[in-house]
Amino acid sequence: MRGATGKAERGLRGPPPTGPHSTVWEIVGMAGEKDSSARGPQDGRGYEEHLTAPTGWWAVTVLAGAMAGLVFLRASVPAAVVAAIVAALLGAALVVAYGRVGVRIHDGYLEAGTARLPLTALGAATALDAEAARRLRTTEADARAFMLLRGYVRTAVRVEVVDPADPTPYLYLSTRRPEALAGALTGHGR
Repeated sequence: MRGATGKAERGLRGPPPTGPHSTVWEIVGMAGEKDSSARGPQDGRGYEEHLTAPTGWWAVTVLAGAMAGLVFLRASVPAAVVAAIVAALLGAALVVAYGRVGVRIHDGYLEAGTARLPLTALGAATALDAEAARRLRTTEADARAFMLLRGYVRTAVRVEVVDPADPTPYLYLSTRRPEALAGALTGHGR
């Protein structure tokens, strides 16, 4: 994404910039959590949700391991066991990596996946049902929008970006709890 300077800004750390139009997108990592469910604000100021992959993806991972084992069974039983374990572990790593993404609001910032944006640069947040979210990510999508999109999450939130120096018109954030996320964004009194 582009910041107020018009240059792509990645891997930034340190204090947030100052000034009326100093939006900076930061690339950050989401902290891993044992609990994959959405959590509301415990102190009235935060929100956190991890968009973990659905259970069916784990079944596919197990089946991929079994298929790899069957392919190598003709060579030898030890080769089949090794192939099954390696394929299952690789599949599990992919499922975990894809489902590790999250949405978090804390310390005056919205973190969505690897992007970080100050709440002062955000406008209205609108909760989208499954049909409205489908339209916004397909026929009504804007190529300049930032999309944290997970196909297995049918609902989303649209958040307007009000910084005139940022060409991003809105954020599309997949979420299983669109009303809670929209409420948390609205509750920060931007």
